[in-house]
Parts: sequence; C-alpha cells; structure tokens
Amino acid sequence: QVQLVESGGGSVQTGGSLRLSCQRSGTISTRPWMAWFRQAPGKEREGVATMSTVIDATYYGDSVKGRFTISRDSIKDTMYLQMNNLTSDDTGMYYCASTNGFTRWDLAANFTYWGQGTQVTVSS
Repeated sequence: QVQLVESGGGSVQTGGSLRLSCQRSGTISTRPWMAWFRQAPGKEREGVATMSTVIDATYYGDSVKGRFTISRDSIKDTMYLQMNNLTSDDTGMYYCASTNGFTRWDLAANFTYWGQGTQVTVSS
C-alpha cells in the first residue's frame, strides 16, 4: 500500500504562486512514477506533471509548461509542484498520484494510488 498526502493549496490572485507538497509513505518500491493531476468542476481529471523517482524523467502538460515545476526531495520522499503565474484556468482540486508505469502519463486510469486532493483557487 502507498499513502499520499497533499498539502499547500489555497487561494491566490492571478499571477500569484503556490507550492504544493505530496508526502509519500508505505510500500513504495514498485511505484516509481509520481504525478500531479487536477480536476475542475464539471471537467475530467487532467494530467499536470509527472516524474520518475528512479530515472531523470519529467513530463508536463502543455498548459503548464514554463510555469509549473515538479520536483522531489528523496530524503523526505516528498514531491512538490511549484506553480507560478497562476491564472483562473488553474483553479481546481489538485491530486497526487503514484504508479508503476503507464502508456500515457496524463491518463488518470494509469495511476493506482491517489491522495485526497488539495484545492487551488485563482481569482482576479
């Protein structure tokens, strides 16, 4: 079992920044990929960014490239999402997820373990 706990969400104005955290615990040896997804009301869950914990590989959604950065502290086993220049389109519930592997990194169905989510609200 893998446990994922997100934190760091909140309300910011357009152009502002937030940093989300995802603390991972449990049996993690076979879950090398970690990712951030988000879901706005009435919309499907969308892949934001993913990273491998064993090789140097990261992927970003087109809408966040250049604004968001995914990273990880291996000692704390905590993943982060630094979000800059936020817009109202970034509003939603942000989820941390983990999996062995995937055919498409941005497909939520490919991820096995999920956190409870943290809300991000961007207003003008």
